[in-house]
Amino acid sequence: MTSKIDITFSKSHRVTGGVAVLLKTVEADVPSGAVEADPAGVYARAAKVAKFTGKSMSTLDIVAPHGSEADRIVVVGLGKADALTGHDWLKAGGKATGLLKGADKATVFLDVDGLAISPKAAADFALGMLLRAYKFDSYKTKKKKNDNNGDDDAASDDKDVKVTIVTTDAAAAKKAFADAEAIAEGVILARNLVNEPANVLGPEEFADTAKKLEALGVEVEILGEKEMKKLGMGALLGVAQGSVRPPRLVVMQWKGGKAKDKPIAFVGKGVVFDTGGISIKPAAGMEDMKGDMGGAAAVTGLMHTLAARKAKANVVGIIGLVENMPDGNAQRPGDIVTSMSGQTIEVINTDAEGRLVLADALWYCNDRFKPEFMVNLATLTGAVLVALGNLHAGLFSNDDALSDKLLAAGLATNERLWRLPMGKDYDKMIDSKFADMKNSSGRHAGSITAAQFLKRFVKDTPWAHLDIAGTAMASPSDEINQSWGSGFGVRLLDELVRANYEA
Repeated sequence: MTSKIDITFSKSHRVTGGVAVLLKTVEADVPSGAVEADPAGVYARAAKVAKFTGKSMSTLDIVAPHGSEADRIVVVGLGKADALTGHDWLKAGGKATGLLKGADKATVFLDVDGLAISPKAAADFALGMLLRAYKFDSYKTKKKKNDNNGDDDAASDDKDVKVTIVTTDAAAAKKAFADAEAIAEGVILARNLVNEPANVLGPEEFADTAKKLEALGVEVEILGEKEMKKLGMGALLGVAQGSVRPPRLVVMQWKGGKAKDKPIAFVGKGVVFDTGGISIKPAAGMEDMKGDMGGAAAVTGLMHTLAARKAKANVVGIIGLVENMPDGNAQRPGDIVTSMSGQTIEVINTDAEGRLVLADALWYCNDRFKPEFMVNLATLTGAVLVALGNLHAGLFSNDDALSDKLLAAGLATNERLWRLPMGKDYDKMIDSKFADMKNSSGRHAGSITAAQFLKRFVKDTPWAHLDIAGTAMASPSDEINQSWGSGFGVRLLDELVRANYEA
């Protein structure tokens, strides 16, 4: 369950077997590296027959070309040179990895005629390769060659693929790749956590995984049930009381900024498995609820990335870890719990549990750290899937400036967000007859009322809620992800930090 690509950068490299990867824009007459990889000029004839022009993400695969020292030549189209974005380079790297087909080595010629390749573009290409190569197969006792959870064009699972990326400014590309590699590690950590089965990854095991970030310089505290009871976290503990597995609250701190700088904070929902509790879910598809901790996975992966690349910012990551089970001790519909804030909550539906976990985690974060802003991530509602499908995560916020920064980061990384409305009329929908609020108002505006619920626990601190139910798991496969767990949110939030909050 890793990314089996070993990448190095070089100013020049002679092809001696393996796969030669060439890139071509629609404007270029020949692809990058054509002379080195294809001295016999086989490409021109093959491209003519295949009518290959270099259209974006189109491919040409030439097997054992005569006169070449490569075993195969593959060409990836980049489209129009003046339209290329960072995400296009990311996709191209992923596309190239998908064409390796079990090779043990590959040479990528990155420099396209007439196109200046920046070190950042080279690093993005390499990041795309790493992300595409990921697979989660540790529980398969019989592994088929090229089996990548259904992706039969992926690299071999038996050994690492050694990739040499040839580019003019190899030293600068290598330096830029250090940050890209840290991002890949964070995304892969998040994917691993989401993909793990719930019988293996409970609240304690998840907390232990987060604890390992101390090796990177992250300060990690783990609060148990006793500490949370003392703090008055009745909302979070109410969700956990039906499970024999005890809850955990994990507090991670990365102190990479100036001591005087206020921290920025990220809070994740970590329901390691969600049966729905007494308001039990239908059996069909319940196995997917092992991924109901996608928000906590993203926060953990983000903290890994920030620490690994030594981000110049003070960052707090908090994850609430529980299991929601229908035990005889489980909370019931109609129960009233008291949150850490002192506000009381009528539990209308025990399957609206994630907001209860986040309510106490957000209040704790705000009360203890007084951050510049808070962003929480959660696989919170099925309603956001109805509204946005799998292509955008829902964004809700009390702050326009923070929202604009998140939307920009989403566009830059292609982890896209769509802002949905909030307001007093929606807030009234969660008023309760018996308590300060209820945890569910029914089907109408389900994602919005969930956000309104969370807003009651952030005071005036700038805050955003990302509903990632459609993007963190079972999202559509693409050039850089063939995994059920996508790791959504790590690249997005790393870009938010990098672009706005680092010195």
